[in-house]
Amino acid sequence: MRTVVLLFISNIFMTFAWYAHLKNLNNRHWFIAVLVSWGIAFFEYLVQVPANRIGYHGTFSLAQLKITQEVITLAVFVPFAVLYMGVPLKLDYLWAGCCLAGAVYFIFR
Repeated sequence: MRTVVLLFISNIFMTFAWYAHLKNLNNRHWFIAVLVSWGIAFFEYLVQVPANRIGYHGTFSLAQLKITQEVITLAVFVPFAVLYMGVPLKLDYLWAGCCLAGAVYFIFR
């Protein structure tokens, strides 16, 4: 459970590092966005690396960690896209989630 919670936290940082500059720093030079994103990503790595180490040396295989990460990424990205970036909610997110559910099934069976 610790691994999943830490991956959620790291994904929040990651999502902001990767995409928030599109809204917040759109009128700034791209290099400023890179520096800000790297600063945010530093905190993401402070959580993500321990999460993967705990999970890998605990209960998850490498493939299970990756698929878990992808599911969490979608779970964090959809609210971010809709609530923070103002992107309309589409059924495509549901279909993507269904595909990931299939990936979870196959990787954890």
